[in-house]
Amino acid sequence: MPHPFRFGVQISTLPPDTWQADVRRIEEMGYSTVFLPDHFGTQWDPTTALAGIAAATESLNLGSLVFDVDYRHPVIHAKAAATLHLMSGGRHEFGIGAGWMETDYVEAGMAYDRPGIRISRLKEALEIITSMWENERTSFKGEHYETREIAQAAELGDRGRPKILIGGGGQRLLRLAGRYADIVGINPKLVEGKVTAETPADSAPERIREKVGWIREGALEAGRNPDEIELNSLTFVTAILDDVTGLRGALAKSSGMTVEQIADCPLFLTGSAQEIRERLEQRREETGISYIVIQGGDEEVLENFAKEIVQPLAG
Repeated sequence: MPHPFRFGVQISTLPPDTWQADVRRIEEMGYSTVFLPDHFGTQWDPTTALAGIAAATESLNLGSLVFDVDYRHPVIHAKAAATLHLMSGGRHEFGIGAGWMETDYVEAGMAYDRPGIRISRLKEALEIITSMWENERTSFKGEHYETREIAQAAELGDRGRPKILIGGGGQRLLRLAGRYADIVGINPKLVEGKVTAETPADSAPERIREKVGWIREGALEAGRNPDEIELNSLTFVTAILDDVTGLRGALAKSSGMTVEQIADCPLFLTGSAQEIRERLEQRREETGISYIVIQGGDEEVLENFAKEIVQPLAG
């Protein structure tokens, strides 16, 4: 049985004078979740912003795409996520990843270790975080972190722990996600620490199917049912148009993919409303991806997408 469709909106900032009304409008349109990325620069801090969004809304889920494990100690991640979950009435989706944007590390003066080390840190962090949500005390000694009888992050009670969303694009990280995550964000690999001209091609349809296979392998190795994991994709170009020939051609030229691959790539939702709905339904059938996140910032795009895609597919 496939997961029901859900749709989210990713934002980096909001207008300081109207942000409460803006997030309530997203809620009214029928979107499931508002996400913030976790980077430095002028974007808003995700933890602070998500707490405010929780107070301004009633049913909207709120999460991160995704917190970088290296920017905060896992004890801080555990406590912040638990607090957000309680403050929001159980609406927090805790997204975390191994980090990728090299400029963040350089500008903040942090060591930018190779991917394998960062993924090892993520694994250790997940063990600490989940234990701090579930147990009265947590002791852990690993290669990267150590805790000594640290107290539970918060008393979560009947709400349970936040859902864990792990985002990534490589085999090792996605297999780890299959072991731990409730939701997995399937991304292109970013081993160079930045987006390059070759990056989008790693989300070509055949690559997505391979990545889903890695997630399922990780889940089965951990004794989990892979069908219970919700699969998520982040879209960067959304265009509901009857004629997208020129747009798809330009995207193909800039990404190294064929026009046919562009039409079926999760990074790009282009075409008529009917075509987009049909492709999303087909993709869910073939890969299991049911949780689609588009970019915020343009209210007209959000309203049209909600009317033509969100409401027909998610209700």
